[in-house]
Parts: sequence; C-alpha cells; structure tokens
Amino acid sequence: MLERRLRLYSGLILAAYVISHFINHSLGLWSLDAMESYRRINALVWQNPVGTVTLYGSFIVHGVLALRALFRRTTLRMPWWEAVQLTLGLLIPPLIAIHVIGTRLTQSLLGFDVDYPRILYVQWSSPRALVQQPLLVLVVWIHVVVGLHFWLRLKSWYPRALPVLYALAVLLPVLALLGFARAGTEVLALATDPDVRSAILSGWTDAPRDGRRFILTLEPKVLWTMAALLALVLAAREIRRQLRRRRKHDYTLAHPTAGSVTARAGQSILEALRVAGIPHASVCGGRARCTTCRVRVGAGVEHLPAPHKIEATALARIGASDNVRLACQTRPSRDLHITPLLPANASAADARRPGGVGGHEQSVAVMFVDLRASTKLGEERLPYDVVFILNLFFAEMSEALRETRGHYAQFSGDGLMALYGLESDMATGCRDAMQGAAAMTRRLAALNDRLAGELRDRLQIGIGIHCGEAIVGTMGPPSSPNLSAIGDNINIAARLEAHCKTYGVTLVVSQQAARHARVDLSSFDLHEAPVRGREEPVVVYAVPDPSAISELTAELIDVDTRRGRISDDPIV
Repeated sequence: MLERRLRLYSGLILAAYVISHFINHSLGLWSLDAMESYRRINALVWQNPVGTVTLYGSFIVHGVLALRALFRRTTLRMPWWEAVQLTLGLLIPPLIAIHVIGTRLTQSLLGFDVDYPRILYVQWSSPRALVQQPLLVLVVWIHVVVGLHFWLRLKSWYPRALPVLYALAVLLPVLALLGFARAGTEVLALATDPDVRSAILSGWTDAPRDGRRFILTLEPKVLWTMAALLALVLAAREIRRQLRRRRKHDYTLAHPTAGSVTARAGQSILEALRVAGIPHASVCGGRARCTTCRVRVGAGVEHLPAPHKIEATALARIGASDNVRLACQTRPSRDLHITPLLPANASAADARRPGGVGGHEQSVAVMFVDLRASTKLGEERLPYDVVFILNLFFAEMSEALRETRGHYAQFSGDGLMALYGLESDMATGCRDAMQGAAAMTRRLAALNDRLAGELRDRLQIGIGIHCGEAIVGTMGPPSSPNLSAIGDNINIAARLEAHCKTYGVTLVVSQQAARHARVDLSSFDLHEAPVRGREEPVVVYAVPDPSAISELTAELIDVDTRRGRISDDPIV
C-alpha cells in the first residue's frame, strides 16, 4: 500500500513540474521576457529548499520504485501501454541528464543564475541539443500522459472530461516546442551582437575552471551509473529466475478455456497467464487499482496465503467472497483451479461497475413463484389497473418472504425467484421455503378477498421448490446488481414451478427438498417430472394447498428449536 502511494504521489509531483515547465516553454510564443518572468515565478515554487527536496526526492523515489517493479516482474510480457510506459520511463534519465546538469546543477555549483537566454543559446548552438531537446519533450510527455490516463480512466468522471483533457494533452507539448523554437531564434538573432553574446555567457566564462571541467565531465559518469543500475536489476532478475528454476517449485493453473498452465514459483496468476499467452483482463496493469483481473478460485483455495492489505482493500470494495482473488496479487505455491470473472477485453467502464458473477458455492433452497393468467388480466383491464394489482401482489409476496427469512432474488414481470437458507443450513432453508409457500397462499387469499369487487377471477399462483448447490453472489446488470444465484439446481426449481400447471396444483416440491426438510409428504401425489436439459426426471410431490404442509414444518422447527439444533441429515 505504501509503495503504491509513493509511486503515485511521486509521479503526480513530477507531472505537475513537467506541466508547469511546458507552460513556461509555451510563453516563448509571446516573448522571451514573458518566458523569463514565468521562470522566476516558477523558481519560487521548485527552487526553494522544500521544493527542491520534493522535486528531486520524487524523481529518485519514482526511479527507484520503477527499477524495483522491473526486478519484481517475473515476465516482460505485458500490454502495449505498459511496455510503452516502461520503455519511455527508462529513456528519460539519460535524455534529461545533460539538461539537469547544465541548468540546476550548474547554477548550484558555479553560483550563477542560468536563465532562458543562456539555455536557449547553448541548445540552439548544438546540433545534438536541437535533436535531444524535442525528443526529451515528447518522451517525457508521452510517459506522463500514458501514466495519467491509465490512472484516471478508473475514475467515474474521467470519460466526461476526456475530450477537454485530450485537447490539452495534444496542445501543450506542441505549444511548448513552438515556444522553444520561436524564443531560440530570437536569442540567436540577439547573440549576433558580440556584447550580447558575451553577456549571455558571462556566468559560465567567469566561473572557476575546475568547476567548469567538473560539469563537463559529469554527464558520462551519470550515464554510466544509470546504465550500471539497469544492468544490475536485469542481472538480478536473471539470477533469481535461474535459482527458482533449479528449485523446481512449479505450480499448475487449471483454466476453464486454456486447460492446464504450468507456472514458476513466485509468479502471480496474472504473470503466469501472460507467459502462457492467455488473454486476461487487467485494466490497471496489475497494480490492484481495479478488480478486473479477479478470479474465482476452486480447488486449492485453502492453500493460498491470505490477501495482503492492498488486495484485501480492493476485494472488500466490491464485496467479493472469500474464494475470489486478484490475479495480479495472488502468488500461489501449489496447484490451483481458477475461473476468470470478467472477459479478457474488460474495459475501464467495467472496472468502475459492480456486477458480473462473483459468487461462491452454497447449499440453498430455491423457490420460483408465478402469477397465473397475467396475460388475461392485462387484456381485461387498463394498464394502470394492471400495474396497481401487480404492485399489491408483489408487496404481499415480499412480505411473505420477509416473514419466513426468504431473500427476494429476481423479478420477472409476473413472477419472482427467492432464496432460502442463505444464513442458515439447507434443512432450515427448505423448511422456511415451505413455510413461505404457505404464507404466500394465505396472503394471496386475503388479497383476493380485498379485490373481490375488482377482479372477475381470483388471482392464482404456481410455486416450485428445490434445493442443492448453487453459485450465490452479486450479479445482474451493472447499474442494478443484486444478490442472486445460478446453477443447475436453480434451473430445476424454475422447471418445477412450470409443472404446477401440468399437475393442476399450487405447489410442486422436489423429493430432495422434502427429505432435507424432514417433512413427510407421502400423503401427496408423487410424480417423476421431466426437466428440459436433463436426462433423468426429478421426483416431486404435487401439493394442491401449501397450507397443508405448513403445520408439519412448523412442528419440526419447534422441536428442533427446543433441542437447540437443526440437523442437516436428510431422511431417506
């Protein structure tokens, strides 16, 4: 967490300096005097003791952290923008070294003010500087813009501001280079006068010879030092890679589409996938600023180390379950089964949105409820009246769920899906679901009595109840995600509700749910219900009136409450 903040804040300080410096260059389009006046104001900010420590401290911190990040990478495979950012960042120190030596260092060591006339004269008199200075402007600016863009694109307001920021990003370096060119030609014209040229160079020519010699020999020393640091980092990476290869602490990732992927110990899941050439979402580039690289971990999750603070914070922000981890931060040491939770081409918009399947396996009881003859109701009444009746209907169904500890999971026009047992065991969930079915029929009967003068036919419902393993989690449209569930057992419950019409009853409950609830439904008709998509039928009970089993489940709940426990063991 601290490292990420240091890298971000140091980068922002350097970006602020670059922007102010480019604005200074741009004033050259107005006049050399305007350029020099702004430089003196700018110096008050950046050349006082606090500004100096802040600026050069940020440069050192940002550079050291960049080398550290390069060392920690187990692979150099990365998205194009990361490669551009890394390459340009490595080019900046050698390009900027002579500029810093000739300005700030010269001013500090030799004791004279290095103003714009001197800087421009020296640069415009050197063919090397005429190439290096514009190149430095472009390299630094592209590095800054890429960094800012891939940080800000995770902000919700950024897409709206992008057109204005894009225009500024293009204009500022262009104006800076044009200002540099115009002011440079002006200085060259002034320098044709020997007295003016002598005044421009007076600080340098009057300085001690030893000091000037030291300044002139400083650039190659700085460049060799930088090259040595980079070579040291690359050599250390190679040594670490060879040591890990000898230890042979490999692990295997089971991927749902790519099959089995072998990865080196120390590699994050994201790095392992990149080495294998498997596309995987990572909007922030693996810095834990977003959660687009998140994966659901199946077999092997128990062997993973606990997420550290930066990962835990990101996962907590989206309410991720315990088996969801960030691929960029998780470094397994044993075999693992993973499932990506976002498509590989996920965008910054996806990073800002909740939603998508991010759940966990859980045993639940599932209920589907459907209002019969809703189409006929719409044909007989005005749309406003239909909406009024449906609102009353769903209000009663919702209240029945609240009474029986059910969770309202989905709405489907004239029906709903509910989950039971989210905060209890499946046996309790199945009993609560049956209690919920009975409560719904009672409340629907009361609603029919209230609307007796309004309706030609009484409202009727069909209910299907099943239980089993499902993926439970936050899912749905990004604008309105909700806690729901998916899986084969969810589909079965939906099909059972449809069989209410087949058997002419209000409730169809699977034998599996009845067994888990330990309720004897042998007095009701037993059927083998065909379920589309499954070869084997599902054994179900057809219950004309759910109130008939309400007392049975209430009796069992009361007995278990007195015993202080509820058993999960189904009665066979």
